[in-house]
Amino acid sequence: MLLFNNFEPAFLIGALLGVLIGMTVHEFAHNYVAHLMGDPYPKRSGRLTLNPSVHIYWPGFIMFLLLGFGILGTAPISAQRMRNPRWGYLAAVAAGPFSNLLVAIVFGIFFRILFGMGPNATFILQMLYYIIIFNVLLFIFNLLPMYPIDGWHIVLSLLPAEQAYWWKRNAMYTQYIFIALLLLSFILPPGSPLNILSLVLTQPMFAIVRIITGLPIGL
Repeated sequence: MLLFNNFEPAFLIGALLGVLIGMTVHEFAHNYVAHLMGDPYPKRSGRLTLNPSVHIYWPGFIMFLLLGFGILGTAPISAQRMRNPRWGYLAAVAAGPFSNLLVAIVFGIFFRILFGMGPNATFILQMLYYIIIFNVLLFIFNLLPMYPIDGWHIVLSLLPAEQAYWWKRNAMYTQYIFIALLLLSFILPPGSPLNILSLVLTQPMFAIVRIITGLPIGL
C-alpha cells in the first residue's frame, strides 16, 4: 500500500501511535465485552486494562513495523464460556473493529478543533490525520470475512446453524484467499485492478477519513 512508502516524521510517529492505540483499544474492547457476556477469562488473565503490553503480540507487531502487516495483538475470548455463545460472541468480536472506528472519530474531533489554528499546528494535525487513517484501516481490515480475521467470526455468528457449519468447515479456503490477496498487495502497485486487497481497503478507508476530518485525501 502507498501509505507505507512514507518516511516523514509525522507519518512515522502518527502511524506508530495510531497502531499502538488502535491495537490496545481493539483488544481491550474484545476482552471487556466478552467479560460482560460472561467469559471469566479476560478478568482472570488481567486483560481488562488499557496497558498495551498486556495485549500486544510482539512477533506480529514487529512484523507490522517491518512489512506493513502483522497480527498486532491477541484476545483469547471463547464463545463457550459466555452466557449466550452465539450473540455474546458476536458482540465481543464486533466490539474490536468498531472500537477502532470510535477511536478514529474521537481523534477526528481533536483534528477538527485544531484545524483552524493554522501553520503552527501542522505537525500535530498530520500526526492526528495518520492516527485516524490507521484506525479506520484497522476497522475496515478487521471486517474482512476471511479467516482468522474478526469479520470471518462475525459472519460465523450471524449465520444459521447449517450455514455456520459449512462456513466453519471451509474456513481454511478463506484463509488461502486472504494470503493470496495479501501477497498480491505486496507484488502489485496500489492502483492495479488486480490489487484487490488494496482497492477494498483504501477506497472505503479514504471515504470514511474524509467524513471524519472533513478534508479531501491528503493533508
